[in-house]
Amino acid sequence: QCNLQGLWRNELGSNMTLSALGTAGTFSGSYHTAVTATNKQILVSPLQGAQQHPGDKGHPTFGFTVQWQFADSTTAFVGQCFVDRRGKEMLETVWLLREEVPSHRDAWKATR
Repeated sequence: QCNLQGLWRNELGSNMTLSALGTAGTFSGSYHTAVTATNKQILVSPLQGAQQHPGDKGHPTFGFTVQWQFADSTTAFVGQCFVDRRGKEMLETVWLLREEVPSHRDAWKATR
């Protein structure tokens, strides 16, 4: 059964640390990305999220947002936790990043 609490690393070198789940399934933590489109110094950034209660199969879905401390953008992640045959936990996620733009006319290019 998947447990989101702890340190997670991805294949690109980014890592995040998640707190224990609250009674409502909420969690917080920090995200340190290894990938960025800016030349500013990368800073550890806070995250807030929620997990669905795990079902009988123990593969919960979750979502969280990261408020980047070095860029004018926010990223929303959604995903699901899986356990492979050897007992290794894995998170499969997708994300959307929204950066601040100066006007509504520029909104079309603000989401990746």
